[in-house]
Amino acid sequence: MQRYKIIHRTYYNYSTDVTLSFHSLLLRPREDYELRIESFSLKITPEASLLWHRDVEGNSVAIATFSKPVSQLLIESEVIIQQYNEFPLDFLVSDYALLYPFTYQNEEALLLSHYRALPDNETMRIVNKWIENFWRTGERIQTYMLLQKIAEHINRTLTYRVREEQGVQSAILTLECGTGSCRDFAFLFMQAVRCMGLASRFVSGYLYAPLMAAEIGSTHAWAEVYLPGAGWKGFDPTLGKIVGSDHIAVAVARLPEAVPPISGSFIGKADSTLDVGVWVSQC
Repeated sequence: MQRYKIIHRTYYNYSTDVTLSFHSLLLRPREDYELRIESFSLKITPEASLLWHRDVEGNSVAIATFSKPVSQLLIESEVIIQQYNEFPLDFLVSDYALLYPFTYQNEEALLLSHYRALPDNETMRIVNKWIENFWRTGERIQTYMLLQKIAEHINRTLTYRVREEQGVQSAILTLECGTGSCRDFAFLFMQAVRCMGLASRFVSGYLYAPLMAAEIGSTHAWAEVYLPGAGWKGFDPTLGKIVGSDHIAVAVARLPEAVPPISGSFIGKADSTLDVGVWVSQC
């Protein structure tokens, strides 16, 4: 078991007073049999009213509402977790899905349909051509090994870069540029997997990687694939490996743009600046 402390601090500064709309906060890690929250605190200045709920994906969402105009907004979360995912390869895939290609069984296929939605025709054409680098029609290969090959290929052939721009690059743009952020690589992985008929979803969270913090930061994104018998398994194409105990999931979604850590707006004519700091440490 590993214990991690995560501090996520966000400052919004406005050139004049503004009225804040409600803000949606996705900052509380996803608890399950592999991850337990030992403590969690959320500090907001100015004071806000909070209402918590779980969304359709089971993510913990806090809705913050504000009562007075402000010139600065501070949101800081601090969490200590216990992470038990120390043996990420310790899982069993159903016999019928051990080798790819396979077909999801009826009940699973129905529930997973939204996670298998195909991209547009042009994206499919380009991504399917790219898939030939690691799999060709008619080939039988162990399903896990195929997914690992995709993650490794992205890590080996594309160059990571920090992107301050909001949003996620299209799979076509990532392949054309040969560069992308962790969220761009995760989305490319998802598009490839979906073109191959498998279910995938986007994960945002944190990564404990002290030797690489300057390169990839502590906030992170990766993808999950649904493997019959094993459930949702994470693959990190930025690092080229399966997700393990250093990955701390906060939110999952069918589409990457659905899970920003903080989203909201303000009413006013002010200019705004944003400053974010994230620290992940062992404790």
